[in-house]
Amino acid sequence: MSSTAGKLVTSRSELNIEDYLPSGSSIEEPRGKLRLLDLIDISPTLTEAAGAIIDDSFTRCFKSNPPEPWNWNIYLFPLWCFGVVVRYCILFPLRCLTLAFGWFIFLSTFIPVHSLLKGQDKLRKNIEVELDSLFLLCLHCRVLVEMICSFFVGSWTGVVKYHGPRPSIRPKQVYVANHTSMIDFIVLEQMTAFAVIMQKHPGWVGLLQSTILESVGCIWFNRSEAKDREIVARKLRDHVQGADNNPLLIFPEGTCVNNNYTVMFKKGAFELGCTVCPIAIKYNKIFVDAFWNSRKQSFTMHLLQLMTSWAVVCEVWYLEPQTIRPGETAIEFAERVRDMISLRAGLKKVPWDGYLKYSRPSSKHSERKQQSFAESLLARLEEK
Repeated sequence: MSSTAGKLVTSRSELNIEDYLPSGSSIEEPRGKLRLLDLIDISPTLTEAAGAIIDDSFTRCFKSNPPEPWNWNIYLFPLWCFGVVVRYCILFPLRCLTLAFGWFIFLSTFIPVHSLLKGQDKLRKNIEVELDSLFLLCLHCRVLVEMICSFFVGSWTGVVKYHGPRPSIRPKQVYVANHTSMIDFIVLEQMTAFAVIMQKHPGWVGLLQSTILESVGCIWFNRSEAKDREIVARKLRDHVQGADNNPLLIFPEGTCVNNNYTVMFKKGAFELGCTVCPIAIKYNKIFVDAFWNSRKQSFTMHLLQLMTSWAVVCEVWYLEPQTIRPGETAIEFAERVRDMISLRAGLKKVPWDGYLKYSRPSSKHSERKQQSFAESLLARLEEK
């Protein structure tokens, strides 16, 4: 019995593809022709290309995962229809009224204060002499901005749970957080009036940036303007030195990521020579995906999507402040803080620069790949 098994094993190990061909056939081809085996010899290039398509970890950072359909039978479909009616015909109008009421209170109080701070030069000089009055006006602006952000969160039926001590106004400190949507700023701002570093937006968002948010010390920039980087860097250094300035908030990823991953942190926030306070933000996608894909959706439509959902559920962790260690570079410091945020929020780290989202691959890189592939193929053919 054992000898028979041994023969079977031996015969199986000696089988090859020619055993399965019709009698008289062979896989050998005349010399000079390219065989499948020759293509396999250049498989490293093909494997790299296939791997880039199958495991594209960069593109996955900026894709929203559509919810699984659950209204797939006659029993669940009526419940889904009932939910649509409730969300669009009852909750959405109530949320619009809530937000409109908040704007009414905010504008009726903010416009007089803003007029005093942005009025005539002579009036501003008189106010600046009275430091106590100026401080009270600024404090009033902070409270109003926190209030309108609270109304925004209420218009989504936001359920936000905060962990850790509330941020305070201190010099030489900066707060950094992972970035999923522009609503990250609203969620954080309703607790503390941060001065945020943000891309300048057009439309009604840009109007709010240049009027309301500017009153709390926010700083704007354009990615297309190289000079803006130097200006922003100088404003950052000046802001963190002020004892009465609002806490500085930076999203070092530089772009919105889908709350499943974290991309590389820009080192600018970690070169200021001040304490870095990490903030981890994690959204629960049970009711709605809070990720904002700015290339496919305007911010207005993004807000409408949130306002027509059941609720926005979110957790925020204020983590332990960090300082740069002796011998540690700004890049290493940024990676260490990214590790803390990723671990706390349960996000996966990927070694990508988020700004690649806004640029096309270099033509030189594509040409080098093409040249390498052509050389491999020609070398194989010349051997024949």
